[in-house]
Amino acid sequence: MATMTSLIGLINKIQRACTVLGDHGGEGMSLWEALPSVAVVGGQSSGKSSVLESVVGRDFLPRGSGIVTRRPLVLQLHQTEGGTDYAEFLHAPRKKFTDFAAVRKEISDETDRITGKSKQISNIPIQLSIYSPNVVNLTLIDLPGLTKVAVEGQPESIVEDIENMVRSYVEKPSCIILAISPANQDIATSDAIKLAREVDPSGERTFGVLTKLDLMDKGTNALEVLEGRSYRLQHPWVGIVNRSQADINKNVDMIAARRKEREYFETSPEYGHLASKMGSEYLAKLLSQHLERVIRQRIPSIIALINKNIDEINAELDRIGRPIGVDSGAQLYTILEMCRAFERVFKEHLDGGRAGGDRIYGVFDHQLPAALKKLPFDRHLSTRNVQKVVSEADGYQPHLIAPEQGYRRLIDGSISYFKGPAEASVDAVHFVLKELVRKSIAETEELKRFPTLQSDIAAAATEALEKFRDESRKTVLRLVDMESSYLTVEFFRKLSEQPERSASDKNASDKNAPDRNAPPPGPQNPERFSDHHFRRIGSNVSGYIGMVCDTLKNSIPKAVVYCQVLAAKRSLLNQFYAHVGRQEKERLGKMLDEDPQLMDRRATLAKRLELYKSARDEIDAVAWK
Repeated sequence: MATMTSLIGLINKIQRACTVLGDHGGEGMSLWEALPSVAVVGGQSSGKSSVLESVVGRDFLPRGSGIVTRRPLVLQLHQTEGGTDYAEFLHAPRKKFTDFAAVRKEISDETDRITGKSKQISNIPIQLSIYSPNVVNLTLIDLPGLTKVAVEGQPESIVEDIENMVRSYVEKPSCIILAISPANQDIATSDAIKLAREVDPSGERTFGVLTKLDLMDKGTNALEVLEGRSYRLQHPWVGIVNRSQADINKNVDMIAARRKEREYFETSPEYGHLASKMGSEYLAKLLSQHLERVIRQRIPSIIALINKNIDEINAELDRIGRPIGVDSGAQLYTILEMCRAFERVFKEHLDGGRAGGDRIYGVFDHQLPAALKKLPFDRHLSTRNVQKVVSEADGYQPHLIAPEQGYRRLIDGSISYFKGPAEASVDAVHFVLKELVRKSIAETEELKRFPTLQSDIAAAATEALEKFRDESRKTVLRLVDMESSYLTVEFFRKLSEQPERSASDKNASDKNAPDRNAPPPGPQNPERFSDHHFRRIGSNVSGYIGMVCDTLKNSIPKAVVYCQVLAAKRSLLNQFYAHVGRQEKERLGKMLDEDPQLMDRRATLAKRLELYKSARDEIDAVAWK
């Protein structure tokens, strides 16, 4: 018994620690929810408060008409080996209450702090621990009394709100339900029994308590209920005789009230044969014994849940990063590891392991060809412009056979248009790379804890990308200029030979045949001949520019990839590495200045991890020895 009593005390201690750390909610079942506790359920004025005070042996709960309990009260009883009774609130951890009238006032004040001086309710619990040699180790949850109608000052939804709040506690498999029903009302109308039957149809978690036995009409009794004939539960019903209003007004202490309760059952002709199984003291022991059995049954699942939480916390700590060393070597190592992690993510974006790198291919496959198609070659190589350029290139001496300088000027002018799409491709890829840097920093889990380092890496990467962009721009412009610096002569030689052969063949074949489309005999029109001549020049230049376009369509992407993409993969942070290596310890420490929220998160996880490990070790030590 001593071992199990120690185990119940340990469970209380763990529950309190869980509450301090906020480990009583969230996804899945928390440790707090897995640990057994007793929820006190009943209608308004059913005697819930009196039952709780009888179990504790202290007069400490607010009283009044209507809804007095407007927030859940999580009451943890800790059995001590002597000394003075005292209480502690979680919201005032350094204050010890030895005056229980002050405890009552603190409960009222804390309730009003959340709900205001109104009849509203709140599901935020008040956490109270009472230490006394006169209690058993137990966790009790006092819930607002179930009601059927809303009174003045209460919202119309108050009935449903209270039931939902109570239900959220009692439907948990670890919750033991203490269903309070007054004996002077028909048990069939008991709100507590009705709700308990819904959430615990087998009755395995439900303990029935009948209050106000001494207030039943003369000639009536509650034996049918107490003996399980009227409504049977898995566990025996317990009758309670609370203090009368006169006793409360006279400030009769709870020890005297307990003694008076024992005398009532022992001398009662109706209940005398059940006296040993009636009263608040027996109820406390009964709940404690049941709690012992439940804890014993749940130890394996509790340990399993603790181990699961330990694994999850360790994984979370690994994800957000463990604390780093304070020496400069450890700090430099951490920075380099963060940089390498970022570079891995960045390369995955480029190589296709993550989305984003395909946008670079889109620049070459869609954006560049579309820009080349929009170049104004039709206007530049129009007959009028060709005539203008050729005439200006000839100067005072018209060309004899082929307008050499005119060709070159037309070609140079056309090739210069390629500079726009080439530079646009460089800028488009630069923009994509900058976006990938930003995304990679955001997706590098290890970096999330260091906002300053994130900014430093982003600045260094951006500076490197700008250098790569400048080099890439120079390279693609050189490619365009190279096309102007040396023309492919064979292209024009083939053009000049082909029309001559064609004309010769045509003359030979049609030597003796009349040409139906030929102009009438007489002098040739010089202007018409001139237009044909300039159209032919424009057509020749256009063909050559098409060949250059095909060449640049392939060479520009090669240059951009080499100068920007591959350079970023190879040496994005090279300058940053050199810079970091020269930094003093103080500067390294500033770079590793973590996000305060993340630091708080790690500290909370560390405390929770310590709680779980300690709980596991202590449960093992107490339960199995």
